[in-house]
Amino acid sequence: MAEIGRSIVKMDVDDLLNLLNKALADEWLAYYQYWIGAKVVKGPMKDAVIAELTLHATEELTHAELLATRIVQLGGTPVLSPDKWSEITNCGYDAPEDPYVEIVLDQNIKGEQCAIRTYSKLLDITREADPVTYNIILQIITDEVEHEEDLAALKEDLELMLMRRK
Repeated sequence: MAEIGRSIVKMDVDDLLNLLNKALADEWLAYYQYWIGAKVVKGPMKDAVIAELTLHATEELTHAELLATRIVQLGGTPVLSPDKWSEITNCGYDAPEDPYVEIVLDQNIKGEQCAIRTYSKLLDITREADPVTYNIILQIITDEVEHEEDLAALKEDLELMLMRRK
């Protein structure tokens, strides 16, 4: 089955698998960053932020599922060890060491901006070379853009609320 999946790809499949595994590492780290952020965040509007972070965590996990499935379809092996995630990530991981809501939002906005850049490059690479992967990446980048917009809106609301208090 993987041979058929590989045969439609008009690029080096090993290069593509490498890029997909890096994106998979990003998704796992993003999942954890959202999940743990939702557990520790403090400050004004924290309930709204917790709800958004929890939703985003679930969606990042869905992205990881899509990427892992595609990697297997192409005859590859998804990155097997969490230790490897930080070695191969495009976007890194920002631990919410300062759990103040604005800082947690900024960290996650930065992560989404990196994800958008990463998936934009993957769209360019796969557009003509692999329509199946292209469609998966298009689905993921659509979510990532929405995530960034959601987080930016929360940050804007927070800033307006804090300004009105002054």
